[in-house]
Amino acid sequence: MKRSEEITHKYFNFLENHIQQVISGAVPEFMEVNEIAGKLAVSHKHLTDTIKKETGQHPCYFYDEEIIRCARQMLVDSDKSVAEIARIFTYDPSNFSKFFKKMTGETPGDFRKSFKK
Repeated sequence: MKRSEEITHKYFNFLENHIQQVISGAVPEFMEVNEIAGKLAVSHKHLTDTIKKETGQHPCYFYDEEIIRCARQMLVDSDKSVAEIARIFTYDPSNFSKFFKKMTGETPGDFRKSFKK
């Protein structure tokens, strides 16, 4: 495995674990990409350049996508309110709804309604 593939693989694994730790309450908030780079023992620029080279996308793109994937799952699998889910993801409820809509094209409430039909 090339070093760039290794870094990319480690980044994706870290993201998945980190987001689950935030959801479970084990850590209080999401880390910045530069903090993640430090945990992976690479510079922020090197991490960003490597992920872009390997995937064609900025690391933040995958961070946001994973948060949305987990939020969608929670909207489908739980009866928690959108506000409760927003707080689990460390968002203010209105900011969470805006973020969710920007990423998916629909509000969390509309997503839940359309999925439950």
